[in-house]
Amino acid sequence: MNIVITNKTRSKEFKPYYYLFDQVAKVAEKELELKDDYTISVILVRSKKIKEINRDYRNIDRVTDVISFAINDQIDDYEMMETEKELGDVFINVDYAYLQAKEYGHSFEREFAFLFLHGLLHCLGYDHMQKEDEEVMFKIQDLIIDQVVKREI
Repeated sequence: MNIVITNKTRSKEFKPYYYLFDQVAKVAEKELELKDDYTISVILVRSKKIKEINRDYRNIDRVTDVISFAINDQIDDYEMMETEKELGDVFINVDYAYLQAKEYGHSFEREFAFLFLHGLLHCLGYDHMQKEDEEVMFKIQDLIIDQVVKREI
């Protein structure tokens, strides 16, 4: 999987953690039996920016931890060409990654990787709006993230 990372935070402190995205992608490819060579974009932002995105594109005027925009969700009538394997964009709120890691009692690395995984799964078509779908998605998340970053700090 090709991962294109854009850091809009203007901070270099997150660069040492980029390898986690590759590790998550490799485990996801194996566990989900993904055969195609996909590309996904990851954009690192702060709380202010993700609130704007949430408000402008989802009509929800509050901060959140991660937002994903799947290509297939955005362009209903567009038929992707056979060679195109772009999944979409995952916006990660780095401020929330720190806050949630502390709140959940695990490392920043685990939360950072988890937020990417959550967005990736949405871009692959998984959702958690219905109870049955939530159980499937959350089970997959646990299976993948536990192979990348241990639960304890």
